[in-house]
Amino acid sequence: MGFGEAISTCFSKYATFAGRAARPEYWYWVLFTVIASLIFGVIELRVSAEGGQALDAIFSIATFIPSIAVSARRLHDTDRSGWWQLLLFIPVIGWILLLIWLCQRGTPDINRFGSPA
Repeated sequence: MGFGEAISTCFSKYATFAGRAARPEYWYWVLFTVIASLIFGVIELRVSAEGGQALDAIFSIATFIPSIAVSARRLHDTDRSGWWQLLLFIPVIGWILLLIWLCQRGTPDINRFGSPA
């Protein structure tokens, strides 16, 4: 799965929490959101004297649900519940554990969340 296909898939599965997402789909989505946020931030600094955050805020709101959904599907690929995302509320330890799980290879066979992505 390429960069464009991953972005398209995440937007087409805007609020789909069921199923699985392979590592490329998830990490290309993360790359897209980071790059777009940086671009919007630079544009806002150039355009607005007060350094307003309207564009970046709108983008963040628009990509919030798809980000949670693709993260849940990524955890499903490793045969874990999407609810494990709540580890983000535990500083450092939770973040590290979640990062490790999101980087892991998915289960190669069918698991309780479906067939491989």
